[in-house]
Amino acid sequence: MSEQNEQQPQGEKRTFVEDIELEGRQLMDRVRELIQEGNVRRLIIKDPGGKFNIEIPLTVGVVAGGVFALAAPVMAALGALAALVSRVQIQVVREVDDGSGE
Repeated sequence: MSEQNEQQPQGEKRTFVEDIELEGRQLMDRVRELIQEGNVRRLIIKDPGGKFNIEIPLTVGVVAGGVFALAAPVMAALGALAALVSRVQIQVVREVDDGSGE
């Protein structure tokens, strides 16, 4: 169900999805790390059963322009979610260069 139709111009960027499972108390730290990486376009937080909890879209402008100030309400919601669940899954949608340089 996470099939993607990649419709980016050839030779530019490629999108892929990574699933990470971790304990609820690790959620905030891991989300901060992922945001700082800069190539993450969207985070989807789910419970261990795969039930959708929250989706965080990230754009290049937000990442470059002070994401923590703009994302404070989202981070507060994540903190509340982390306190309620013992385990969570993070689905990370990344955008990477398609091998156009070494």
